[in-house]
Parts: sequence; C-alpha cells; structure tokens
Amino acid sequence: MKNQSSLAIGLMTFAMFLGAGNIIFPPFLGLEAGTQYLPAMAGFLITAVGLPALTLIVFGRLSDSAQLTQALPKPIATGFWVLLFTAVGPAFAMPRAVTVAYEMGIKPFVSGDYLALFSFIFVALTLVLALQRGKLVDYIGKFMTPMLVLMLAALALAALVMPLGELSTPTMDYQQQALTSGLIQGYMTMDAIAAVGFGWVIIKAITDKGHVTSKSIFKVTLKVTLVYALLMSGCYLAMAYVGATSASIAEGVTNGGELLTRYAAEVFGTFGLVLLSGIIIMACLTTTVGLTNACAEYYQQTFNSPFSLTAVIVVVLTGVIANFGLNQILAVSLPAILILCPVAIALVLTALVIPTDRANWFAYVAVVAISLLLGSIDALSILEMLPDSLASLLNQYLPLFSAHASWFMPVVALIAVSKWKLSRQIETQTAELDIAVKTNR
Repeated sequence: MKNQSSLAIGLMTFAMFLGAGNIIFPPFLGLEAGTQYLPAMAGFLITAVGLPALTLIVFGRLSDSAQLTQALPKPIATGFWVLLFTAVGPAFAMPRAVTVAYEMGIKPFVSGDYLALFSFIFVALTLVLALQRGKLVDYIGKFMTPMLVLMLAALALAALVMPLGELSTPTMDYQQQALTSGLIQGYMTMDAIAAVGFGWVIIKAITDKGHVTSKSIFKVTLKVTLVYALLMSGCYLAMAYVGATSASIAEGVTNGGELLTRYAAEVFGTFGLVLLSGIIIMACLTTTVGLTNACAEYYQQTFNSPFSLTAVIVVVLTGVIANFGLNQILAVSLPAILILCPVAIALVLTALVIPTDRANWFAYVAVVAISLLLGSIDALSILEMLPDSLASLLNQYLPLFSAHASWFMPVVALIAVSKWKLSRQIETQTAELDIAVKTNR
C-alpha cells in the first residue's frame, strides 16, 4: 500500500509538471538537434529534469517547504514566496496554460472566438479539482495521469514504429555544442521554479498519507522524485525524437506546437489532432490544478487564509487575465520569472549543504543578494534589453553569461566559502568543548 501511495503521488507530481510547454518545446529542440539528438538531450535532461528533481529532494530533506527560507529575515522570505506564487500562479503560468489549452486544444476545431466560454469552464473545473484536497492524489495521480501517459505513449510509439524520416541535420549550435545547447535549453524551461512552488503540494500529499517523521518523508520523496524523473525524461526523449525525425514536414515551422500538430495530423489524421488536443488540455489542467493548490496551501499555512477563498481568488484572476490582459501581464511577469528562478535555485543549492537555521542567516541573505543581482542581469540579457557594448563586456568577464547563468559560479563559490566557515566554526566549538571537558576532569 505504501508503494502504491508513493507511485500515485509520483504520477501526480509528473502530471503537475507536465504543462503544454513541456510537450511542445522538445519537438523543436529535436528538430534543431537532429543527428546530435542524444548529446543534446543529455544536456537538456540534466537541467530540465535534474534541477526540479534536486529541488524536490531538498524539500524532502527539509520535510517542510517553509524551511527553505527559514534562515532569511521574515520580510525577505515572505516577499520571495508571495512573488513566486503570484508569478507561477495567476500572473503568468496559469493564464498561459488556459490560453495554450484553448489555442491548441479547441481553436482548430471551431470557428469564432470561444475563449471566454472555454476559460470559464476550464478555471471552474480547475477550482473543483483543487478543492478536493484529500482526493487530489486520487484524481490526478490515479486517474488523469494514466490517461495522459497513454495518450503520450501513442505519439511516442508512432514515432518509433513509423518515423517520418531519418534524423535531421543539426543546426549550427547543435553541430558544435550539442551538450551545452541542451543544458541551456533545459535551464530555460524554468521548471526549477515550478518545483519550488509544487513542493508545498507534494510534501502535503506525502504527510496526508501518514508519513510524518523526517526520515519517512524523505524516503517517500525519493520514490516520488524517481517516478517523476523517469516519466518526464521519457516524455522529453519521445517528443524530441518526434521532432528529430520530422524534418520532411517541418518547412516553415517556427515552434514545437506547430510541428507536433503537423506530425499528429500526418500520422493519425483527424484522430491525431483530437489526440493532441486531449493531451494539451489534460496537461494544462493538471498544471493549473497543482498551481492553484500550491498557492492556496502557502497562503493558508503562512497567513491562515482560508484555502477555498485563496483558491477562488487565484482561479478568478487567472480567468480574467487569460481573457483581457495576458500580453500586458506577460511583459511584467516574465522578467519576474526570469529573476526569481536563479534566486529559487540558489536557495535550493544552499539548503543542500548549509542548515536552514537562523544562525546561518548571513549566508542565505548573501546568496539571495548575489543571485538576485546577477539573475536580473541575465533576465535583461534574455529580454535583449542590455546595450550591445555592455553585453559584450559582460560576456567577456562574467562566466556563463552567454548561457544566461552568470549567477551560478558566484553563488557556488559563496556557498563553498560559507560551508567552509561553518565547518571551521563547528571544529572550533568542538575543540573548545573538549578542552572544557578535560579541564573539568
């Protein structure tokens, strides 16, 4: 029963992570990588799956999501979580999921604009499922995810059994630096920041199943993470292979969604378009349910806000923004996502080696400050808002600037120094204690 419980939570975790972007992004990467498919995907999986998996493992060790920012001053910790849940919730990820589900799942089959009606139904269903707190694992992990996996398996099996062609010729980036390009593209999925948000739901699901000790929570988290990592890696590899073997139908394609649509229509005809529609809608729905639940869990635990009230506010804002203000809100929220992601990953890396006790507040504040500063510079670079002269200068002197990760090396160095100082401090205290014991004797 315990293993079944872990499997169900793992399936739920996979489904929450698997948004439309996770399905439509890899085919285009596969198309560009072509014969360099394997090294490119090796790099991609390290950052796209490895970073979220590491985040979940750290949460399992902490046994409580709030402990990630426990060492920070309360205003900074609260500000981080509020900004994170606003960005990955109603301000960015959730409205985008609604619009993508409509654009790819409904619009190809109808004439006229039904976004308002669709978004109302979609967010209403999201709310109904999110409010089933005790049954979330059952609904998503035991019912929705198996359906999603079966539909994805149909596409993957078709690509293996009857590929549309040979592996394509790789583009210049993948000819010369396939592994590095894959690493960069995997990092840009930003799933690491989603993992920080989903951590609240996953740890709560584990404790709801009767696992209350730190050792038990960590053990189950490892199993859950393994299920997530295997399924997500399989999905990425399959969708990328679809793209890598679909060069014959890729002329003029500008994104993975368009390529995947052409592939489904080519292989399965109208049924393929219906199948792809079901996959996209299901993937977007499980993501919005998970994010709604994560936002409501945080506000309930931190501010004692009623779970149902927060959930209603989140889905209402999502529906409104999806219909009337998505383009405008993206202009504001995308930079916030790009900045918050390095801060979130930096906190996870710090928590991996330095206890989250308040005594270590300086190390955590320093890591947040460095990742925030350099992450902001990376965000400006991604958004092409840096002057060319400054970008060239930073590329010359900042390691990993071209990979949009100039924050990484300074943060790792800062963590290493902080760990060394902490170890020296412990050694000094131990020596002093030994001397005191000998003196008393």
